[in-house]
Amino acid sequence: MHRRRRTALSVTAALLAAAPFLSACGNEAHPGAAAVVGGGRIEVAALQTQVRDVRQAQQASPQSAQLIGSTGQLGRAKLYDLIVDKIVQRAADDAGATVSRKEVQRARGEAVEQAGGAEQLAAMYLQQRGVAPDQIDAALRRDVLVGKLAAKIGATNTPEGQRKVNEAFVDASKALDIDVNPRYGTWDDEKMQLGDYKTPWITQVTKEAAAPEAGA
Repeated sequence: MHRRRRTALSVTAALLAAAPFLSACGNEAHPGAAAVVGGGRIEVAALQTQVRDVRQAQQASPQSAQLIGSTGQLGRAKLYDLIVDKIVQRAADDAGATVSRKEVQRARGEAVEQAGGAEQLAAMYLQQRGVAPDQIDAALRRDVLVGKLAAKIGATNTPEGQRKVNEAFVDASKALDIDVNPRYGTWDDEKMQLGDYKTPWITQVTKEAAAPEAGA
């Protein structure tokens, strides 16, 4: 079970392994939208709700000052997550990969066990990934879906397998024709990057991807 979780995180890291720069410029043709992805709008109001939920969770944490101070680009971080959610879903749809509610619940149970409890899991997600407690299931669903996608396209937990998954995400990103409101930057299909923003937990995820698994 834990090996399956590590695999999902490893192939998720492939999202951020980049090749040459190719910008996807946003414009202000969609007032009120933080981004338009595949013709669907990510509303500024919805993004602000996600940011507010994280800030409230941070303020309630004993490490509130540290957490808030380390997430100065929280709006871009949450928009990044919302965009990547849609890219992962598109890539999974193209490959015929699906994830059930039961699978997400199972993944949450495993994550709680691994973290040592629900409170510890919530604290870990808030600190390492900028995810509020009510956003954990969505983050877990994405991780599980990445793993299901990898299995569908025959991508093993190797550098070659990660490249294969990365290609699927880049193709999905291009197909979605992502248009970001300039206040948040521009989206780079090849780098899977929002302007110069990179999520603060990526370094650790990348290290996990590079580490050999037990019994491998």
